[in-house]
Amino acid sequence: MQVYGIDFTSAPSHHKPITVAVCESWVGTLRLHRLLRIPTLDAFDRSLQEPGPWIAGMDFPFGLPQRLVDDLDWPRDWSGYTAHVASMTRREFENLLQLYKAVRPKGRKELRRQTDVSAGALSPMKLHYVPLAKMYYEGAPRLLRSDLSLLPCRPTGDARIVVEGYPGLAARQLIGRRSYKVTGAEGQEQARLDARVKIVRALTGQATRDLYGFRLDIGRFLLEELVDDALGDRLDCVLCAIQANWSLMRQDSGHGIPAACNPHEGWIVDPGNRTA
Repeated sequence: MQVYGIDFTSAPSHHKPITVAVCESWVGTLRLHRLLRIPTLDAFDRSLQEPGPWIAGMDFPFGLPQRLVDDLDWPRDWSGYTAHVASMTRREFENLLQLYKAVRPKGRKELRRQTDVSAGALSPMKLHYVPLAKMYYEGAPRLLRSDLSLLPCRPTGDARIVVEGYPGLAARQLIGRRSYKVTGAEGQEQARLDARVKIVRALTGQATRDLYGFRLDIGRFLLEELVDDALGDRLDCVLCAIQANWSLMRQDSGHGIPAACNPHEGWIVDPGNRTA
C-alpha cells in the first residue's frame, strides 16, 4: 500500500515547497521510493485527488482547541468550525486569534489541544516562529473540501486516509531533545548536521523496529538527501510517513487513535502519544 509523509507549509514556493515522502508498505517494511516537492497550494490540492488506496501523515494541526471553539461560539464539530474558518480571509482569522489572545491571562494565551499536551506539541493558535495557525488555516479547509477519510475528525470510509503527524515527537524519541534543522540561531550547523546523521542512523537501525514495529528501507542517495537538507523538511516528511505507517498497521484497532480523544480537535498518531 502507498504511504505518504507530508511536510506542509502554509506558503509553499520553489525555495521552500511542500515536501512529500513517497513510500510503499510491505509486511514489516516501509520502503522510501522518492521525495517530491510541491511548490504551490493548487498543486497540493491536485495531489489530494491521487487515487487510492493510500494513507498520508501530514505535519500540521488538523483541528483547534475545543475551548477556543466554545469561547467563540462556533459550531462544535470539526466540519462545522472548519467551514466557518474557511469563510474568513486569512487576515480576519489571524486578527481574531490575536484579539482572543489579547484578553487572555499571561501564560494561557495560546491554548493547546488534548493531543498537543500529550505529544509535547505547540498550540495550533501560534501565529509566529512556528506559524501553526496559518498552517491550519491553509490545510484543514482543503481536507474539508476533499472526500478523504480524515481521522479522527471526519472519517468517510474513503480508501484514501489522512492522519496527523508530528515529526518533532518522532525525532525526540530517536535522539532526545536536540535541534536538527535551521531555526534562526547561528553557530550550530555542525551540531544540527550531527543530529540529522544520528536520526537517519536510528531510522535505518533497530530503533525504528523497536519504536514503530517495522523496518525502514532507504537507498543511499536518499539517505544523503535527508542528511544534507539543513531545513529538515525532507527528514520531517519521512518521519511523518513512519507515523502514518504505524497508524496503518493498527487499522483494525482505531489506527492507533485512542477512543477517549476528542475527535473534533484531532489526534497526532505516534506510539509516544498516549492519553493519560
